[in-house]
Amino acid sequence: QLQASGGGLVQAGGSLRLSCAASGRTFSSYAWGWFRQAPGEERTLVARVLSGGIPDYADSVKGRSTISRDNATNTVYLRMSSLKPEDTAVYYCKLVENLGYATLDYWGQGTLVTVSS
Repeated sequence: QLQASGGGLVQAGGSLRLSCAASGRTFSSYAWGWFRQAPGEERTLVARVLSGGIPDYADSVKGRSTISRDNATNTVYLRMSSLKPEDTAVYYCKLVENLGYATLDYWGQGTLVTVSS
C-alpha cells in the first residue's frame, strides 16, 4: 500500500514537498516515480528515481524539482519550487518493483496540488 501526502493549495512561486510511503511488505529492488494528471489530460511522468538513486525529470519541472528516496523507510519525496498554475494536478506516486523476470507496479491514491495565480 502506498500513501501519498503533502498536496494542497499553494500560491504561484511557492514550494511544497510531497511524500509517499510504502507499507505492508518489504521491497527489494525497486524504482519510484511521481506522475501527475490534470483535469482532462493524461497522466504523465514528473520525476523518477531508480534503485541506484539516479533521478530523472520531465522537462516541465527540471531545475525546480528534486526527487529523493529513503530506502530505510520505503519513502519517496518530491520537492517542487517556483510552482506555476500549470503544475496544478493530482500527483500520484508509483513504485515499480523489479523481480528480475517481471516488474510489479504499485500506485498511490493521489494527492491534489492546486497552484493559484
